[in-house]
Amino acid sequence: MEIRELGLLGLLEIVPRRLGDDRGYFAEVWREDRFGPLAGGVKFVQENQSLSAKVGTVRGLHFQSHPAGQGKLVRCTQGAILDVAVDIRHDSPTFGQWVGVELTPEKLNQLWVPVGFAHGFCTLLPDTIVSYKVTSYYSPENDKGVAWDDPAIGIVWPDGVDGDTLSAKDRVQPKLGDLPNYFSLKD
Repeated sequence: MEIRELGLLGLLEIVPRRLGDDRGYFAEVWREDRFGPLAGGVKFVQENQSLSAKVGTVRGLHFQSHPAGQGKLVRCTQGAILDVAVDIRHDSPTFGQWVGVELTPEKLNQLWVPVGFAHGFCTLLPDTIVSYKVTSYYSPENDKGVAWDDPAIGIVWPDGVDGDTLSAKDRVQPKLGDLPNYFSLKD
C-alpha cells in the first residue's frame, strides 16, 4: 500500500498494492496501522454509497461543520470520478486551494479528505458508484457546502461537467468568500 501526500496538509491518496494471477487479484484496501498515524488516528463510524447514472454528474462541494465535522475516505467501486477536495480552513496557507484525483476501481485508489475540507466529485463514466467511510455521523443541522463553480476556487472540472445534475441544495451553496470560519488548522 502506497500513501501519497497531495500538497494540501492532511490530504492523502491511498493506492493499494494489487496481487494478481489468472483468477483475478487481491488487495488490502485499508490498514489502520498504515493509515492511522498519517491521518491522526481517525475512527470511521458510517459508510455511504451513491450511484450516479449520468456522465458529468456533479455532487458537492460538501462538508459538515463542528461538532459533527467529517473526515471522508472516498473510493470509486464502479465507473470513474474526478474527486475534488478544497481547503476551507481559514488560517491555512492553502485556504481555497483544491486538489483533484481521478478515482477508479482499476486503480483501487482512494482519497482521504480530512475535516476542514469541502468535498465533491464529477462522474467520468455512466453508472458510477462511489463509496466512502466517514468519521462522524450524518448531521442535517451541520450539513454545509460551497459552490462547486466558485471562480475564487477555480476548479478545473472535466469536459462534459453538467451543472444541471446538481441537487437543489447544491444549486444554492454559498461562495467561498461568504463562508463563516468553520475550521482552522487546530481542528
